[in-house]
Amino acid sequence: MTHADPVRTPGQLLRMTDGPIIHQALCATANLGIADLLDGGPRNTAQLADQLGVHESALYRVLRALASQGVFEESAPRTFRNTELSQFLRSGTPGSIRSLLIFRGSQFCFAPFQEILYSIRTGQSARTMVLGMNGFDYLRQHPEMARIFDDAMTNISALIGPAVAAAYDFGGWGSVMDVGGGNGMLLADILRKHPGLRGVLADLPHVLERARLRGILGGELEARSALQPCDFFREVPSGCRAYMMKSVIHDWDDERARKILANCRRAIPDDGVLLLVEMALAEANLPSAGKLADIAMMVLTGGRERTVQEYAELLADANFRLNRVLPTSTDLVVVEAMPV
Repeated sequence: MTHADPVRTPGQLLRMTDGPIIHQALCATANLGIADLLDGGPRNTAQLADQLGVHESALYRVLRALASQGVFEESAPRTFRNTELSQFLRSGTPGSIRSLLIFRGSQFCFAPFQEILYSIRTGQSARTMVLGMNGFDYLRQHPEMARIFDDAMTNISALIGPAVAAAYDFGGWGSVMDVGGGNGMLLADILRKHPGLRGVLADLPHVLERARLRGILGGELEARSALQPCDFFREVPSGCRAYMMKSVIHDWDDERARKILANCRRAIPDDGVLLLVEMALAEANLPSAGKLADIAMMVLTGGRERTVQEYAELLADANFRLNRVLPTSTDLVVVEAMPV
């Protein structure tokens, strides 16, 4: 150990285990809408508790703990106000992750991590074991949870959409199909960035129905966009030159990922392109958001994050050639694959 190396202690490991406490405290305050209630200025916990119908002392203790992390500020005894960080817990503000935290605090998302040992022992999704079905089937049967999921994905898309749209010349292909594109927010960002582009949102019928209700591809984008029913395990529709999938392949194991990619290859013309928007794992021992997301995929979906080389091998199995990998200003990259 050199003079500059930090001293390693058991306390460092213990502090790492505090993560779930902070996580659930954030998710709870997002659910309660605390940051929205503080938008007009500082308020004391007695007022907040009375309005929300919660226990005042318990609420104070949670806000006090979050204030120690820079989320909220205790500006007077038992009185709190927003900080720069807690502004992102407000509804409808630029960069808001309130809906994402409500989702992450739900039993659908959080509870399966209690069964992580099941995933380690079997390699299978703990959530599927807990629910008795995979998460996508569960969402189909539980509309309220599906709404929460959609709201969370909208938060994510709002954060990464402009960065992805700016990182790649989608407009050069003339048309793009967003396969498994959910509510269409990423496609909308891409169409706004590339005015001459035509877009198709392809997803399961019940997902498209929720997209219609949200109307993200309406207004000025309606003339340049269309909705196309699609089950990518059965068939991917033809009709575009560029095909994009964001955070789709990471949901699935290699066998099912190959099935999806093979169906894409049948739809994509020889002069077309496949674009995967995914995380690329960092080298050994380096910190990486992708490495933590990989554990989430293992537990929640049975999928995985992959290295660039692993994507190259999957793509080759489906008759694609990985051409290049373009960074974005987020943790995501755009993997460009050409048909062969």
